[in-house]
Amino acid sequence: MTLKTKINLPDSMKILFLCTGNSCRSQMAEGWARQLKGDIFEAYSAGIEKHGLNPSAVKVMAEAGVDISGQRSSLIDELPVTEFDYVITLCGHANESCPFFPGPKIHVGFDDPPSLAAEAQDEAEALSHYRRVRDEIKAFIEGLPESLMEMDGG
Repeated sequence: MTLKTKINLPDSMKILFLCTGNSCRSQMAEGWARQLKGDIFEAYSAGIEKHGLNPSAVKVMAEAGVDISGQRSSLIDELPVTEFDYVITLCGHANESCPFFPGPKIHVGFDDPPSLAAEAQDEAEALSHYRRVRDEIKAFIEGLPESLMEMDGG
């Protein structure tokens, strides 16, 4: 019996990771979801705004063996899919500004690496913020889909 059948999942769940600029946190989440849970998720990411892919996010994900360099920063209305099983907001701004989507919306906030890096003394310290958030997002993705069901009350 697979995990999907144990908890009654469809063959593929469509998940949208949403943050302010679709440049860092949501890109990392999409990359981890594709790498770790690609057999059960169709992962997408988007932003309330479009800031472009953050080079430091690409760098620290590559260090962890996940290539997100081919991903593109997208606005919500540019997505090829409009219905998701879950919309997961990764920052307060996206949570407050998220347009209506049918289905559950879950907020899981993560620190903003670019904001933290702006206060860093050097590049090594700046990258340490990206790595910490990368690892926190990975841990969150590893707990899916069970944690989604719990957060959604299911």
